[in-house]
Amino acid sequence: MTTMSKIADWVGVSAPLLEVEITSVSSIEDAGERSVVFAVEGEALGRALRSRAGVILASRKLESAELPPYRTPDPRVLWVADARYAFALVARRLNVDGVRAGVHASAVVGQKVAIGVGTAVGPGAVLGDGVVIGSGCEIGARVTICAGTMLGDRVVVQAGAVLGSTGFGYVRSAETGEYLIFPQQGRLVVEDDVEIGANTTIDRGALGETRIGRGTKIDNLVHIGHNCVIGKNVIIAAQTGISGSSVVEDGAILGGQVGIGEHATVGAGVILGGGAGVLSGKKMRGPGEVFWGRPARPLKEYLRDLARLKRR
Repeated sequence: MTTMSKIADWVGVSAPLLEVEITSVSSIEDAGERSVVFAVEGEALGRALRSRAGVILASRKLESAELPPYRTPDPRVLWVADARYAFALVARRLNVDGVRAGVHASAVVGQKVAIGVGTAVGPGAVLGDGVVIGSGCEIGARVTICAGTMLGDRVVVQAGAVLGSTGFGYVRSAETGEYLIFPQQGRLVVEDDVEIGANTTIDRGALGETRIGRGTKIDNLVHIGHNCVIGKNVIIAAQTGISGSSVVEDGAILGGQVGIGEHATVGAGVILGGGAGVLSGKKMRGPGEVFWGRPARPLKEYLRDLARLKRR
């Protein structure tokens, strides 16, 4: 049974001894006595206190706020540094999706495939020969994981994604103009705690490997080319395309519809705004630096350029 004290332990705070069973997270409006809700600002905290919620995760900055008539400490409240993050953590621990481990009867599993404990493989999924999937993973409906691909633990792959497909690498004959595919015999490695959105495609390496670092979150409809290296805890929003042999370092954030040319580098902590374009071979550096535009440049420079255009 999950109680308030157990939830407090999950989020690293102390709690009153309320032994009411907690079974789910919910919105404040839909909260019942067994629900967890969260509040990051005063108005939401007031509504949470009036609700039937069993546990309220509230940002610590609100602890000294004057919120009449709720100045009397409420034993349901857990004061945390970041209520939204704590709420997500509790949701994961409660396993609100109720995913059941096992391989769906309609999935196609190749030879010498290894699937870890607690992993769920959805309907219509295809796992090629030699695929390795770690423990506690969720493989959605009609996902295709091509031969030789390796997934770590707690990886989530949403419906329709294709992992380990052949890269778009061709060599052109100067004499005839004919294109011949360059060998695409490498592999794809996806590290622990990565989440990959629906209909995203990630190519295998050509001769080496494509690698997605631990904790990275990839949105729907993203394409990552062959031999790319994506660091740890990177965020990549929808419709982004990353050309082959590019590097995105730890903690970078890529907005929607970002385009990155081949052999480019996006440095650690760099933020690329929506629609930004990075030229082939370009290196974008500066933790916390925001780049925007096509070609991408520092935000202040981009805004100055827009102002100049407006004055013309």
